[in-house]
Amino acid sequence: MRELNSAFSEFMEDESGMGVVEIILIIVVLIALVVIFKQQITTLVNNIWKSINQDAKDIYS
Repeated sequence: MRELNSAFSEFMEDESGMGVVEIILIIVVLIALVVIFKQQITTLVNNIWKSINQDAKDIYS
């Protein structure tokens, strides 16, 4: 019985998995932000590409 209590105690004190949980939570928050601001991000990226294409046309024209 002591061995079982000792093993359970060690298991409860082990924090090696905490980093994985934190990374998963950060990824979930980032995905939520992308979903919430999808339209704004799409508009921003499109405007940046238009600007790059226009500047490229000016350089090579």
